[in-house]
Amino acid sequence: MYFSSFLALLLSFFISPILGAVTWSATPFNPPSVPLAVRSPYLSAWLAQGAGTALNADWPTFWTGSIVGWAGYAKVDGVAYNWMGNPAVPNVTVTKATQKSLQFTSTQSVFVMTAGPVDITITFLSPIEPTDLVNQSLPLSYYAISAAANDGKSHSVQVYADISAEWVSGDNNLLVNWSTSTGDVLTHAVQLANQTGFTEINDRIQQGAAYHSTLGTPGTTYQTGQDIVVRAQFINNGTLANTQDINFRAVSNNWPVFAFAHDLGTVSSASDPVVFSVGHARDPVLQYVIVNNAIQNRSSYFWTRYASIGDAISAFLKDYSNALARANAFDAQVEADAKKVSDDYASIVALSIRQGFGATEITVSKNSDGSFDTSNALTFMKEISSSGNVNTVDVIFPSWPLFLYTSPEIGKQLLLPLLEYQMSGQYPNKWCTHDMGPHYPNATGHNDGKDEPMPVEESGNMIIMALSYTQKTKDLSLIKTYFELLDQWTQFLISDSLIPANQLSTDDFAGSLPNQTNLAIKGIVGIKAMSQIALLVGDNGRASNYSSIADTYAKQWQSLAVSSDGSHLTLSYGDSGSWGLAYNLYADKLLGLNVFPSSIYALQTSWYSSRNNPFGVPLDTRHTYTKSDWQIWTAGIATSNSVRDQFVSAVKAYAADAKNKVPLGDLYESKDGTWVPNTGRARPVVGGHLALLALQSAPTSVASPTGTPTGSSGSAGSSPTTVTSSGINPGSTNGAHRGGDVLFNVLGALAVCIGLSR
Repeated sequence: MYFSSFLALLLSFFISPILGAVTWSATPFNPPSVPLAVRSPYLSAWLAQGAGTALNADWPTFWTGSIVGWAGYAKVDGVAYNWMGNPAVPNVTVTKATQKSLQFTSTQSVFVMTAGPVDITITFLSPIEPTDLVNQSLPLSYYAISAAANDGKSHSVQVYADISAEWVSGDNNLLVNWSTSTGDVLTHAVQLANQTGFTEINDRIQQGAAYHSTLGTPGTTYQTGQDIVVRAQFINNGTLANTQDINFRAVSNNWPVFAFAHDLGTVSSASDPVVFSVGHARDPVLQYVIVNNAIQNRSSYFWTRYASIGDAISAFLKDYSNALARANAFDAQVEADAKKVSDDYASIVALSIRQGFGATEITVSKNSDGSFDTSNALTFMKEISSSGNVNTVDVIFPSWPLFLYTSPEIGKQLLLPLLEYQMSGQYPNKWCTHDMGPHYPNATGHNDGKDEPMPVEESGNMIIMALSYTQKTKDLSLIKTYFELLDQWTQFLISDSLIPANQLSTDDFAGSLPNQTNLAIKGIVGIKAMSQIALLVGDNGRASNYSSIADTYAKQWQSLAVSSDGSHLTLSYGDSGSWGLAYNLYADKLLGLNVFPSSIYALQTSWYSSRNNPFGVPLDTRHTYTKSDWQIWTAGIATSNSVRDQFVSAVKAYAADAKNKVPLGDLYESKDGTWVPNTGRARPVVGGHLALLALQSAPTSVASPTGTPTGSSGSAGSSPTTVTSSGINPGSTNGAHRGGDVLFNVLGALAVCIGLSR
């Protein structure tokens, strides 16, 4: 899931952040980076804030940290103020507006900037509408500007905004061209002169176009041209020239910008907002391997409603007031649900949702006649800032609570490409693939079987998510269609999960390890989950068999996994001095399986209560760093609210600590709260921060194959069967290819039970 970066970890101890004084109010807190326009892997603009960077103190950036030029000015009674970006325009006089406040919700970031006698409110809205696939798939984001006098008087106000060609490439030396369309909607479109499909430079797609648009209301003007020329035009005159620069050139050659200005007239009380949109669209968006290694080009789902990007932009802008109302309702519901846990938890969730969805794109295929097949909606996720893989299973898995809470249907759409591909028979391994392709947006599979090997991890993840979706929706189609594939992975888990070979888990940055206690939990939960899947499709024989195997494994696991003094679970079997976050127990709780006894949950709750550093409990004893998503998952297994809140408060403290300036990173130092450089930033795994929300509607128990619900103590609550230390894997490097030899030699008593699985 990550590239290992030990050097980066070492550097983190020597890099001291420059702290500044925040002079504005922040609700709920000042985040490390403020989401401005975050809708897709390529529409991802942020304000890197750290210890306190005002909206007009630096340039917005792409999630990588590269600048995306975005500047804003206002004129108040003839005096020019800069409210966004950090532009320098020679031979003019401009005053910096003063940031008065910042507030963020799940969908919005709202700044109030004081420009002399007028307060300017800028609302950045990236809608989250997962129940409307067209709206959710629109690669567009709003920003709206309104003004109000702060002295009780009336003032003349004009506002201005531009974007640069930096929005279209990761290489500023490349040539771009552009155009402007006018009418009831004004749109600047800018694109690379020479495009390459499905190709990135520095994580920026080299395909499609960036769009800057606004409604053509009275008093609206536009201009394209060199940055200092266009900005000076507004600063000096309060309007733009309604002219287009047709001298197409490189991004950095006299920095072409694409600007609009609005005259708000005389303002006293709050003005009606003037609405803009920014976006980045391309077609097709992704290539996807289908049967017989054929490649299918897929389009954004919004094309099923709109014939052109212009139509989509027009409808989007004209829907602003309704979109804002829907966003406010969504924000209020999320906040109300999250505050059932705590205010700290609500603030973490609010910062996480746009980031989680911002790594995804909802796509659709075409029929042979060129029409769109709306029944074939698939969602793809970029593994942002680590390997860039497509639909990485162990990235979808930690983010799963986001989709379970907001839209199980999109969760299903994330699983379908993986299921379809492996059902086609092109993937050669008996366990689940790691991902759908080595680099987004190329979901071309791994027909050679040489994807990053996480066999127990990914197989368990897929079975768990398949059951989770089914429980939430009561839709049996997924598990019925892919039952044999899920069963194949279960067979692998039976042979390899109780005593895991030396292999990677999702925390691959920490290295491989044999006998991983937490990984074994996942495998056992996966087997138990498959027993429920079998029960739901009417295969009572397999349901009973898998349930019995999982329960027996859980008993065996206890004798292997608990430390010699009985105080905690180990990181790896037999190493009583080791321990880690046993976050995979969350899946047992989420599914209501109760395969592990309540005593295990109580044991870990007690252990974690005394292992907290200032910014959380370490991931495991190999390092002092931790992960925010797994801490919230672990909070979900705590048997006391005080320990649950301990985890939540630690993650909130990290997010609000002002040491970091990247879109929320999930891997950080538990001792000082610094993000581990060159690791995960802006990753969708923060969707895992919704783990406590997902539990609010989770089942507390499930039916057993005998027709009685599993108890809260789990089926493995009896005395554990003894397994000798010789049963522990000595550290074979053969990984998943080892098969079940060690397991069956040690656990011969299970042979009959396992033999019934077919």
